[in-house]
Amino acid sequence: MRRSRHQIVTRVFQIAGVSLVLLDVLLYFFVYRYTQQQLSSAQQQFAALRQHILEGQTRIERLKSYREALPETGKKLASLEREHTPPRRHAYSQASELVRRIADQSGAQLTKVAFKEDRKAPGPLLRLGVLIDIEGSFPALLKFAHGLETASDLLLIRSFTMAESEEGALQLRLAADLYLTP
Repeated sequence: MRRSRHQIVTRVFQIAGVSLVLLDVLLYFFVYRYTQQQLSSAQQQFAALRQHILEGQTRIERLKSYREALPETGKKLASLEREHTPPRRHAYSQASELVRRIADQSGAQLTKVAFKEDRKAPGPLLRLGVLIDIEGSFPALLKFAHGLETASDLLLIRSFTMAESEEGALQLRLAADLYLTP
């Protein structure tokens, strides 16, 4: 009887030991793993939030530098308007004089110059569309286009096409915008 009681107690301890080992394994897989996943997720969220904060701080620093440069930028814009944009009442005559002067310097012949004021353009400046037809040799046309691009007035070339005219000379059709002060 002693042996069987001893065997029963041993069996109970063995079962209890195995149960504790199984409980440990179950706790490891369910609790510890779950906690690790939560920790990993929290770390990823922290890293993403930290990156977002750093980007925000960078954006704030950039905006501060823009704000500090704003008075100087305003002065430069006023200077640009004053020095490179003609007033609207003189724009047509100045644009016509500019086109004719550059055409004479390039050696090309003006065939047509047309103007169209764009009153719907957004922004502080008005836009005067200039459509120019000019004939001449390729170097003369190139010199004319370069002269327009490097003019001191705020002039933007929108498009151009080059074709051969009926007389055999090259013809350049150029559309540009001259910016004016209101």
